[in-house]
Amino acid sequence: MSRFIGRERELEALGRAYESGQSAFVPIYGRRRVGKSELIRYFLKRKSNIFIVGKRARAALQIKEFLQEAAVTLAEPLLAETTITDWKSALTSVMSRWKCEGKRILVFDEFQWIVEKSPELPSVLQALWDHEWSRTGDVMLILCGSYIGFMEREVLGRKSPLFGRRTGQILLRPFGFREAAAFHPSYSIVDNARAYFICGGVPLYLNCFSSAKSVEANIADGLLDEFGPLYREPDFLLREELREVENYYAILFAIASRSRLHKEIAQQTGIDSRALHYYFKQLMELGYVSKRYPLTSGISSVRKIHYTIDDPLLRFWFRFIYPNVSFILQMGGRAALRERIRPGLDAYFGLCFERMCREALPFLYEREGVDVSFEIGEYWDRDTQIDVVGLRGDNWIDLGECKWGTVRSARALVREIETKVANYPNQKNATVARHIFTRKRIAARSRVKDGISWYCLDDLYGT
Repeated sequence: MSRFIGRERELEALGRAYESGQSAFVPIYGRRRVGKSELIRYFLKRKSNIFIVGKRARAALQIKEFLQEAAVTLAEPLLAETTITDWKSALTSVMSRWKCEGKRILVFDEFQWIVEKSPELPSVLQALWDHEWSRTGDVMLILCGSYIGFMEREVLGRKSPLFGRRTGQILLRPFGFREAAAFHPSYSIVDNARAYFICGGVPLYLNCFSSAKSVEANIADGLLDEFGPLYREPDFLLREELREVENYYAILFAIASRSRLHKEIAQQTGIDSRALHYYFKQLMELGYVSKRYPLTSGISSVRKIHYTIDDPLLRFWFRFIYPNVSFILQMGGRAALRERIRPGLDAYFGLCFERMCREALPFLYEREGVDVSFEIGEYWDRDTQIDVVGLRGDNWIDLGECKWGTVRSARALVREIETKVANYPNQKNATVARHIFTRKRIAARSRVKDGISWYCLDDLYGT
């Protein structure tokens, strides 16, 4: 059994809601596998609760399961024998029999699937909350969902019957790279970074990587073995929430193959350009894909939008595994790692390192006492690619160059960043600071030298 790691702030927020003298309504949402259910179960320890998980089943079956679960939890066997077939009667019947110390905690997990078969449920919950539960002071309602767009629209959105009722909310995000390192404390910083480049901050994926094996051995056993825990994970993820899966496969493969413009993706997939908007919307609402603009102080053209896969496991899987499935099944995972993956792995990690440096910039700002608003991204045009851009509210721009591979010439890196600074569109004539990020510390380079800030992986992890 894996240990529970992190989530201190979320647990503290749930604890405050529980201990308050008022009823609490806390929606919890975030992409699939991020640990929402695990967080809730950990919080529920030694507290009176009814926990129901939605599924794609008829409404009557889900109501019956709710009553059966309540019958066991409340030691009220007659609840399981009732012929109630609507949510209002079921909830009223259960809550009237529920006596306990502390709050009565009612959890609907995978709420989007329950509402799919019972679209009236948000209105039912709204009426019960307004007329009863919010007034008693002893109810804690938790609605949990993996479809981010659904939760923002049907629970938190202005048009939802539940709008304005929440007393708190938790958007549960994947762990950052620093927190993710706690899953493999025996790994070196470099190997923790490599594991993060593949698993991201998703607890389930990080737990699938064994600290007793090297990163490459974990790739072979977990991702390249047809019986491994992550070999078919992308297929499960997409089929759980989406229809026409083959089109989503084509889109994700196109993006992983570096076709990032709308026009390029349409050409590679053969999907009509107008229809792509629908597929992108679904992938973005699930938290798997996002769109990026080149970051400047001016207005970016819509034509410059890049689509990118935000989920590291999906990004790795569609880059290395999806195009090599036949080879993997025929020759095995070890051969696939050796012949099809390892040759491109370091270059791939270089792209992931750029993302990590952008993620690390707020930590560096905090360490250096920067306390103004900021926006972080990257910049590109036909001639220039800048890995890290930090636009700050004090008329200051940070531009960064990232090198994961071996640095043979520090001077060449300096020339490269200076060329890119000269090509960056500094419309507001802001002060521009130069930053260079490398995997290893470069000998004889202090943290700041010749007006350039140098950072290595140790600096990003705060060691």
